[in-house]
Amino acid sequence: MIFMKRVGILTSGGDCQGLNSTIRAVAKTLYNHYGDEVEIIGIIDGYRGLIYGEHRKMKPENFSGILTMGGTILGTSRQPFKLMRVIDENSVDKVAAMKENYKKLNLDCLVVLGGNGTQKTANLLREEGLNVVSLPKTIDNDLWGTDKTFGFQSAVDIATNVIDCIHSTATSHGRVFIVEVMGHKVGWLTLYAGIAGGADIILIPEIPYDIESVIKTVKARTASGKNFSILAVAEGAISKELAALPKKQKKAAMSQMKYPSISYKIAEEIEQATGQETRVTVPGHFQRGGSPDPYDRVLSTRFGVAAAELIIKKKYGNMVALKNNKVVAVPLADIAGKLKTVPVDCEEIKTAKMMGISFGD
Repeated sequence: MIFMKRVGILTSGGDCQGLNSTIRAVAKTLYNHYGDEVEIIGIIDGYRGLIYGEHRKMKPENFSGILTMGGTILGTSRQPFKLMRVIDENSVDKVAAMKENYKKLNLDCLVVLGGNGTQKTANLLREEGLNVVSLPKTIDNDLWGTDKTFGFQSAVDIATNVIDCIHSTATSHGRVFIVEVMGHKVGWLTLYAGIAGGADIILIPEIPYDIESVIKTVKARTASGKNFSILAVAEGAISKELAALPKKQKKAAMSQMKYPSISYKIAEEIEQATGQETRVTVPGHFQRGGSPDPYDRVLSTRFGVAAAELIIKKKYGNMVALKNNKVVAVPLADIAGKLKTVPVDCEEIKTAKMMGISFGD
């Protein structure tokens, strides 16, 4: 009797570049090792598919031609971790359902690609006795335990290109431009894109800003003969006044804000204080889309191969990570639920400040 290895794969949370590249690397490595003795089961639309038993048996040809493809061939959905143990409107016990479907599919392992919430649920399933291997996906680069996540560099490229393109219209019209970059809780994406795009001011969640400091920088540039300024602002940027409030008051104040986002508030304050025309550009989900750049294709491939190796060696309960440019395995128990924020004394911030870039502090 031939032993058949059965591996499930799902992608969860927001989509990003590199998901298909990673899936491809996992599958090709397993097919290379096991040949016809492996079956790969694609779980449709993330954890929702595992909860409700939506899946399809994959074939080797399903993984061809997807290296450069954006999005995910398996589909994805957001299933908040905090609701995983809450019985849903259909009276479904989500954790019990996932365990049951894992067993029904006779899986030897579940491969999970996702960000912070996804990793927390992956660890929950590990605690429930399932064999899990995970991979770090997010444009925010905020996963604990890995130096880089796949999708991050491609998003940096897109955000940087937006800032690059804004330069010509900013200089032509003598305007202040704010480019709002994704990142609710961390500023890695804004920091890298801001430096790469030559932003004059970078505002990130980790460094609450003083609007007077921001205005002072804009005025100083104008006084020195520079008729434009460019700000790279994380969507989670926060003022010093707001950051000083207790959590509940802060949340209430943010919910009552009359602006579409913080960037529009900053724009109005700059324009009122300087008289200089100020505009906001929000690339939004463009930062998640399109083909992964070459760096992410290589990183995704390295990650996918490493995940397959963990499966082959039965080293479950780990997330694949990048440490000092080496791909390693880190225990899910050690990284789940931890956020990797930008250290305010990191080299990138020091470099930017030495160049004269303001962080509004």
